[in-house]
Amino acid sequence: MFLSKAEIGPQLPTVNLNVKLICRDCRDPIPNLVEDFAQGDLICGNCGLVLGNRIIDTRSEWRTFSNSDDNSGDPSRIGGMSDMILGDSALDNTIIGGGTGVSGELNRAHGKSTNQKVENQVVQAFKDIQSMGDRVGMSKLVLDSAKQLFKKVEEEKMLRGKSTQAIMAACIYIGCREHNDTRTFKEICNLTNVPKKDLGRIYKQLLPLFESQTKKISIDSYISRFASQLDIHPKVQKHALKLCNRAIEYGTLAGKSPISLVAACLYFVSCLSDNPTSAKDIAEVSGCTEGTLRNAYKRLYEDRVKLTSNLPDFDTAKTIDVLAP
Repeated sequence: MFLSKAEIGPQLPTVNLNVKLICRDCRDPIPNLVEDFAQGDLICGNCGLVLGNRIIDTRSEWRTFSNSDDNSGDPSRIGGMSDMILGDSALDNTIIGGGTGVSGELNRAHGKSTNQKVENQVVQAFKDIQSMGDRVGMSKLVLDSAKQLFKKVEEEKMLRGKSTQAIMAACIYIGCREHNDTRTFKEICNLTNVPKKDLGRIYKQLLPLFESQTKKISIDSYISRFASQLDIHPKVQKHALKLCNRAIEYGTLAGKSPISLVAACLYFVSCLSDNPTSAKDIAEVSGCTEGTLRNAYKRLYEDRVKLTSNLPDFDTAKTIDVLAP
């Protein structure tokens, strides 16, 4: 059933809010407008008058990647890859027009917003983390983990007032631990120019928050890396790993860091080889001090009989009798 106009009643007048652009010189009701995206201009196709500038090309950009010159390949849409870690922060807004006038005021107001400040800090930190990681060949998994940790710290204001550089360093170290990329404190400090004391302090504060994400570092990863840098024989490396596992089993170096344990065991077994490596060299490569290494070695020396007795295939070139206290 349809209602008549009388039943519907009087209709309210409507206003056409559409904006119709025509050339002010030609006054053609059906304008011939040309969008020159290369120059960013809107031009009248009849008289050439520029009606607008700085127009934005909203079209998709497609290119053909083909080995031949006949453009027979399938076209592919191109553009910047989305960043899954940054999320919406990657969709940054930039207000152009210089530093004067309305555009300048908008730009300053946009930059002063709290959210924008946090986003800017996170974006810059991501660039720094990526740059530092690339210098030493860290994997994408490690760097992505470090970025995620940093973003969470910034968004939840966990370490307000702390050094951004120190937070980045701690996040990189935790990212390394999470993915078994065995890096020492000393290496991260040298990479980020953060004092070891500052890195340790921030790391201790972050570790409980992300303990579920971190994994126990494999001792053999440290041994293989240090032994490779020191050019230690694979047989010595194998014996050092056995000694480490025995020391962990007996709790000989309980409370010591994994690096101190590895360094001391490498030195212990190296002294039983035909080509011993000095404590100074091992300490330098491992990142611990020579004093720390020797203190750990003394504890191994005190339990030397218990640690080496019945240890399978512990056929060193020399016996433990030659060891110095």
